[in-house]
Amino acid sequence: MTDPATPHDPAPPKGAVGRVLALWFGTALWKRILLGLVLGVITGLVLQERAADIKWLGDAFVRLIRMLVVPLVFVTIVAGVAAMAEPRRLGAIGLKTIGLYFGLMLIASALGLAIGTVLQPGLGVDLSAAVPVVTGAPPPSFAETLMNIIPLNPIAAMGSGDVLAVIFFALLLGIGILVVGAPADPLRRVFDAGSAVMLQITYFVMEMAPFGVFALIAWVTGTSGPAAFVSVFKLALCVVIGCAIQTLLVHGALIRLLARLPVRPFFRDVTDAIVVAFTTSSSSATLPVAMRVAQRNLGISPTVASTTLPIGVTLSMDGTAMYVALLAMFAAQVFGVDLTMVDYLMVILTTTLVAIGTAPVPSASLFILAAVLSVIGIGAEQTALIVGFILPFDRPLDMMRTVPNCTSDLSVAVVVARSENELDEASYLARPVE
Repeated sequence: MTDPATPHDPAPPKGAVGRVLALWFGTALWKRILLGLVLGVITGLVLQERAADIKWLGDAFVRLIRMLVVPLVFVTIVAGVAAMAEPRRLGAIGLKTIGLYFGLMLIASALGLAIGTVLQPGLGVDLSAAVPVVTGAPPPSFAETLMNIIPLNPIAAMGSGDVLAVIFFALLLGIGILVVGAPADPLRRVFDAGSAVMLQITYFVMEMAPFGVFALIAWVTGTSGPAAFVSVFKLALCVVIGCAIQTLLVHGALIRLLARLPVRPFFRDVTDAIVVAFTTSSSSATLPVAMRVAQRNLGISPTVASTTLPIGVTLSMDGTAMYVALLAMFAAQVFGVDLTMVDYLMVILTTTLVAIGTAPVPSASLFILAAVLSVIGIGAEQTALIVGFILPFDRPLDMMRTVPNCTSDLSVAVVVARSENELDEASYLARPVE
């Protein structure tokens, strides 16, 4: 009788399945995600409109990620603040974080205007076939945004997914634990354990990422397809160039000049977060992955990661700022509006301020466009035409501009951690273990 373990006979099914699983889980997650992305593009081109039938798999992955956002933000911020040795460090970290985010968005806005001025994507564009889309109510004012940070009911804020309000309450609770000291140690340990558990759940959910990415990319490719970009090729090219410059040059310079660290390990180690940002088009959905990447791959302490990254979800919108400023230039060229230097400065400032209040969900930037266009004299009806022209193929453009949102959060976290001596340089430089 032949030994079933010899190479002449096929291995038992259990052994074959085991080897496949070992190969799958032994491959770095970012490689599996990129494989899903490539296969998704191929599948979308083959199935075309029928690719919508598998979109549910991607939606399930996004729901799993969104499920984690509020509890992860809450427990990690409380745990991070409570772990600080001195309460005044929270103010230093917060000021550095907000200052860097605001500065990066100003740069992104100026970059969008500069690219639009040089490449002129709006010249010769015909909007006669565009279906006007009303952008709805104007975004809240800066004062209203600040007021809404204070929740009337913290539990209701968690239930509605109001991340800014959750951050505010978590900061207060963490400060309370920190000030009370030893009597609050049992509660501190509860949140430490909760933070570790939430990060472990994030690890479990990320194992679904290759399949979710595959389904979402197949759907986008199948329903949009390359032909969708023919009429907006120049605008799409501007978005790609702007995102590449902001991500690689601006954020890379932040790492190199302020953190004084090599850039290559940063971009190598944040691949998981970048791919999830690209496929989900949501900064909020990317947060759990960014938290995991920051601590496991970049060597950022939980104290800094749990403070800077949740704030970045709602305040750091580099891609949105660049895109809205670019659309302002696009609209000005379409309607023949000549801009002065004062107009340029007003667009940069207005874009940065309204980007802060942008919801971290797909296509949200289109619905704050009216506030920026009104600064340069473009009315509601003209804005509706611009939105109607862009909206049919905004999803792929949105995928691109979510990437600099993600890398902005992580690069700022690295800089702040470095300045606070809360970054493990050996972990940053080392290749992450999958």
